Amino acid sequence: QVQLVESGGGLVQPGGSLRLSCAASRSFFSINAMGWYRQAPGKERELVATITSGDSTNYADSGVGRFTISRDNAKNTVYLQMNNLKPEDTAVYYCYARGIMRGSIKWDDYWGQGTQVTVSS
Repeated sequence: QVQLVESGGGLVQPGGSLRLSCAASRSFFSINAMGWYRQAPGKERELVATITSGDSTNYADSGVGRFTISRDNAKNTVYLQMNNLKPEDTAVYYCYARGIMRGSIKWDDYWGQGTQVTVSS
């Protein structure tokens, strides 16, 4: 069962913008942190940005001033607004959530299937 569904990836020219969305399943009882990680070919997965249920945010240095993470708790959805995109932002972007499922007593980490972002002219 897919717990996190991403959308919004695609091809964009350098300097362009994209907005990623990630909707969490209603199977979650509670979610603490949500966020985005990315993985470029031949590289390890790395943090992009995270946001807690209290709206505390954390950004990788590469995204400061260009990326904005936000969250709609009522919809269990997290967004990533990416501006001034660069070729080095090209990667598969993965949604992340730290949550607990209905009927469970255990907090766990969950990942989306990933959405491709390509920045190229």
